[in-house]
Amino acid sequence: MNRILFVILIVALTFLLPFSTAQAQIADAKIRILDKNGAETNKITDGNSLQLQVTLPAKVNAASPARFFLDGIPDAVAACTIPAGSAECKTESFNSLGWRWNPGGEAVTTRIIRAEVGGAPQPGSAQVEVAPRPVVMVHGFISSAETWINYLGPGGYLATLGLPGFAVGDGQTPGTLNTGLMTDPSLRTNTIAQNAEIMGQYISGVQKITGAEKVDLLVHSMGGMISRYYLDRVMNGRNIGQLIILGTPNAGSACVSLAAALGFYLPGSLEILPEYMEGIFNQQITRRHGVPFYALAGTYLLEPVSAPCTGVPSDTVVSFESLNAITLQKAEQSPLMHHELTGSAEVFRDFVRPLLQNPPGDSFNAPEPGPATNSAPMQFTRIYTGHVNPGENAQVTINIDTNVAVASFALFDDTHSLEVSVQGASGKTIQLDPVKNGLIKVEDPEALVYLGYGFKQPKPGKWVVTLLPTASTPAKGADFALSARFDGGAQLRVEPSTTLPALDTPMSIHATLTADGSAPAIDSARALLRKPDGSTETIDLLAAGSSYTLTYTPSQTGLYAAEISVSAQQDGLPIDRAAFITFEVQPPPQSATATWLKVAALGLGLLLAIILIILGGFRLARKRK
Repeated sequence: MNRILFVILIVALTFLLPFSTAQAQIADAKIRILDKNGAETNKITDGNSLQLQVTLPAKVNAASPARFFLDGIPDAVAACTIPAGSAECKTESFNSLGWRWNPGGEAVTTRIIRAEVGGAPQPGSAQVEVAPRPVVMVHGFISSAETWINYLGPGGYLATLGLPGFAVGDGQTPGTLNTGLMTDPSLRTNTIAQNAEIMGQYISGVQKITGAEKVDLLVHSMGGMISRYYLDRVMNGRNIGQLIILGTPNAGSACVSLAAALGFYLPGSLEILPEYMEGIFNQQITRRHGVPFYALAGTYLLEPVSAPCTGVPSDTVVSFESLNAITLQKAEQSPLMHHELTGSAEVFRDFVRPLLQNPPGDSFNAPEPGPATNSAPMQFTRIYTGHVNPGENAQVTINIDTNVAVASFALFDDTHSLEVSVQGASGKTIQLDPVKNGLIKVEDPEALVYLGYGFKQPKPGKWVVTLLPTASTPAKGADFALSARFDGGAQLRVEPSTTLPALDTPMSIHATLTADGSAPAIDSARALLRKPDGSTETIDLLAAGSSYTLTYTPSQTGLYAAEISVSAQQDGLPIDRAAFITFEVQPPPQSATATWLKVAALGLGLLLAIILIILGGFRLARKRK
């Protein structure tokens, strides 16, 4: 009997010992949280770079996968493999983006981290305090940090989520963008590149104040273009969690051509043109380093007759098509005007807030995008500019040709004080109606269009627009720019031979006009060139077969814009079309000889310095003797 009991005991121990050892390993497993410098920590800011380490009390016999979980999050946040013959492993560095939030928007101030080894949960855990990730807001064209007033401060939208908010230019850290000053439109703006550098300095200041390694970007209008440039050219290592976009013209906005024609807000106004965004910016600014893009478009305008300078749907300045011209992880719409997007409580509640509350997961990582899509160019008349003094008026004649289905007029007035009277081709004055003609007045002083209206199936011929001052027109008068957009009718196509010509190297611009499938008789074709220094030059295009061509040798580096305007006749009716192009002149490349001479000069200078040091040493030695 004793022998039988002894055998049973031995068998039981054979089965129980491994189980007891495994239980001891599980019970004694230690989890460590390491910061970007490899130091153990129990406090982080959402988004900081971390490594997780699990250590067992005994070595494993075979390679064992380890996975790490946060309480409340179903998927593993990191993983590593314990090698055979080892007792521990450490994950690669990863971003703790979203650690502040659980699914459903619940804020979490303390995270508990658990490990699973070889598929078996480990009862040991680690704990870490998680501070919220800051939000940095970037304003748009002719704007300032004030556009984000509803988001900032103790009563702002962000405070309801416990998120620290910063708007570039608000003085919380150094850095103020220059995207144009409404009170002095003739002052030059920064370029997108210059503003992106300033934005980078501001973000660095936010990181120093908060200790955060990453921030979220919430951007409006041109602020999205500045942020895209920052991600591609300025950011050194990923420090952005996500980019939340409100109304950015990713394919440009033709509305800005009115201000540009007056020489206002240069060079920023030229960088918003569709020709610059599609032909230059989107071809070069593509890298995102994993940062996801989420975007919202305003869709206040739905009918072509009401859209003076964009396609529809549109927020009056930026169309949904323009916003959606690049790869986006999400693109939504809201029935608002452009300037309403930053203050709207509904936009914050329904679009911005859920993104700021994103929990850990794949939503913070996006693949590098495919190429941007280019839209078909819209058709415009040339831009008519002038000045109206109090007590006077100005008249502009717009030629509408046959087969135009919709003609939409856009007026830019730097004082927002002028009124218009429209006389159709029949000679009758038309009472403009908000419904029939899509009449809109954009009172926002930062808008690129002040007044818009349109006509369906307009009668071909001469339409006369009279611009009238009002009691609010200042004593200095008002500068204006007026143009019309056509759906249907003649089509003008303008193409430069290159968008990146070299300095002092000839380039060409080709213009072709067609109407009803044929080439109408051209009365005139000319280019108004605006150079990088702000000066202008008007040059006639020369006939070359069925097209007109300009050969031009640029003498300045930087961004040029050209308005190509063509006047023609068909069936006794005048045709008026214009198109903008942009090209950025590059400095001449350094020759190999020049580079060699610079290297040789540097080497010679270094050699002379060494000789002087040696001679000085000899002299000092002689004096000592």
